[in-house]
Amino acid sequence: MAVPEWIEGEGQVRHVHRRPARPGVLAPVPDWVSQPVRDTLAGQGVRALWQHQSLAAQAAFEGRHVALSTATGSGKSLAYLLPIIAATAEGRVGTDAGRHRWARPDRAHTALYLAPTKALAHDQAKRAAALGGASWRVSTLDGDSEPGERRFARDFATFVLTNPDMLHRSVLPAHERWQGLLRSLRYVVVDEAHRYRGVFGAHVASVLRRLRRICRHYGADPIFISASGTIATPADHLARLAGIDDVLPVDNDTSSRPALDFVVWQGDGDPHREAAGMLARLVDSGAQALAFTTSRVQAELVAEQARRHCIVPDEIASYRAGYLATDRRELEAGLSSGRLRGVACTNALELGVDVTGMDAVLTVGFPGSLASLWQQAGRAGRDGRDALAVMLAKPDPLDSWLCQHPEALFDTEVETTVLHPEQPAVLGAHLAAAAQELPVAAGDEEFFGPTMTGLLDRLVAGRVLRRRGTSWFWTSPTRAVDRIDLRSIAGSGVEIIEAATGRVIGQVDTAAADRTVHAGAVYLHQGEQWLVDDYDLDAGVAMCSRVRAEWFTQPSTQLSVRVLGTDHRRDLAGGSLFAGTVELTSQVIGYLRRDAATGTVWDSSPLELPARTFRTRALWWTVPDAMGLAERDLAGGLHAAEHAAIALLPRFTACDAGDVGGLSITHHTDTGAPTVFVHDGLPGGSGFADQAYELAERWLGATTELLAACGCEQGCPRCVVSPRCGSGNQPLDRRTALTLLRGLLAGHGAPVTLPA
Repeated sequence: MAVPEWIEGEGQVRHVHRRPARPGVLAPVPDWVSQPVRDTLAGQGVRALWQHQSLAAQAAFEGRHVALSTATGSGKSLAYLLPIIAATAEGRVGTDAGRHRWARPDRAHTALYLAPTKALAHDQAKRAAALGGASWRVSTLDGDSEPGERRFARDFATFVLTNPDMLHRSVLPAHERWQGLLRSLRYVVVDEAHRYRGVFGAHVASVLRRLRRICRHYGADPIFISASGTIATPADHLARLAGIDDVLPVDNDTSSRPALDFVVWQGDGDPHREAAGMLARLVDSGAQALAFTTSRVQAELVAEQARRHCIVPDEIASYRAGYLATDRRELEAGLSSGRLRGVACTNALELGVDVTGMDAVLTVGFPGSLASLWQQAGRAGRDGRDALAVMLAKPDPLDSWLCQHPEALFDTEVETTVLHPEQPAVLGAHLAAAAQELPVAAGDEEFFGPTMTGLLDRLVAGRVLRRRGTSWFWTSPTRAVDRIDLRSIAGSGVEIIEAATGRVIGQVDTAAADRTVHAGAVYLHQGEQWLVDDYDLDAGVAMCSRVRAEWFTQPSTQLSVRVLGTDHRRDLAGGSLFAGTVELTSQVIGYLRRDAATGTVWDSSPLELPARTFRTRALWWTVPDAMGLAERDLAGGLHAAEHAAIALLPRFTACDAGDVGGLSITHHTDTGAPTVFVHDGLPGGSGFADQAYELAERWLGATTELLAACGCEQGCPRCVVSPRCGSGNQPLDRRTALTLLRGLLAGHGAPVTLPA
């Protein structure tokens, strides 16, 4: 759809990018695709493939590892399903040219599909079953699977669709029971591969190495196929993720695509409220639309506000992680059937769940990376109709800067995915799990890399493992995998329970529980408000009662940092820059109640929650000369510079807002100077701080430019005010921050060259 008149003529429009329609480049269906599959494709209107589909399918059939990276809706699923069907449903495979080997299988060739979410795996299972026929033994495997479904997947299925968590917790530790699947494993599909980055990516990389090692033990050597939206260097990313080489990149998208009008919108009010109004108006006009929000809470709020303005409110719903399986599948069915016309969602719907027929996509705020932005926009126009995408800028530094520099959205290559598979904290934990699965031998460096032996010796010194000869053994009666959470690193999650009935209404990661379900917190679920009556950390439960609150809650946190070691240092014109390992101590010490309509603070309440300490990676810069500033002015300037720099970092390294944090101190004990820290947000680090150290001049130069362009006095949401600040944005001083950064860089704050 073209830009509606009620959007196009408004003063809030900062830029309109018009992408023309593009015809596709076709290729014939490969000869090895069977006639029944050809007939099924023809029934779906497919008589030829896009050229990139044909190239990827042929390479996988011949035994090549393939990294497929093309836009949303370009048919990536069909590219990997064709060789999988040939092998696992029909027993036909290519020659492999000696690249791979398999033992004599106990059953037909098998394949494993890994998705970052349950919903995506179920959606792909339906698509696969429709293509491969009733006799193809397809099964999903996740935490919702019944015992009978798990047995079928283990003993009979030839195509199992699951997630890295189930592979890590259920399959690999019990590999003897799963050896029929593993010794026959020919293909492993890693879908939405761009999601595997940072600490989560490092965990999944270790899981895939454990999988390859166990498959080799049973005589198999699977072919890996990754699929993702457009990312930089997809072959390198798969190689690092799975520990393999000779990966064929397929990243030239040859599919047809509709025209797209992409609007950058910068309003004066709350962008979530503006998104709710746009969503309601699009639905009332007959369009089907998604509104991607910034959090689970906002997904609920935007849906509720849109329903109030919509003629048929039942056509609008919310979708986010944390819903129970039945709720998720009902919502997905409503989208597919068209019963739901508008959905406010988190990035849980950014992934490959088939939501065809979207006319428009609204994105509240830059979602952290260009890959994610285009992944979301790609949900519009998938049925061939022209599409509309709107990014509603948040009143924050990054979005303000992007409104001034739309070329950073539309004329810049996507970011390189940050992934460090040999991160010691992560790899060490998985080496312990690998030792329990099979004793680790010296030759396993092939899978785990050259740092393996040193990490194993540290585990022996810590009495986690025992060494005998050239092998390392797990000796504890407990399961090593139970100490590893791929998602949060901090436990298995907290259940939110209705106190009156005992019904489980949702779940939240342990790492976020102190901030979101503390006693007194307001928790939103399916448009309903729940007041947390009791938060039991030991039991992992939050007991709630239904309320109608005119307020929302915001946690207050206290943070301290200790430098444990410095790896890198370089001098800048007016200070020094460092990177190293730090110890962070954080504690939720209270919460604010804010008016739901205005955001005004009603009151504050103290909390007594434990302090949480962990080690991570950080960069920091020091300003030796305080320039005669008063203590409060210096504190406000450092704090403002910290906020602005962190807010702008996602444009220079592919991190999300929650991946990094910061702290500014007028005189830090370890550095002896005024210091700003920017740290990775998870234990062990995730690589973002180290990458930021490498490009600090460009990044801080852009921060300086942002501060100079804002016309406010002390600071505002468009430059330095952060809604995530645990100290309530006090104190902040934009002008002093600008002075400090200009002095630090002394010339590097000139117009910025955007990172490729």
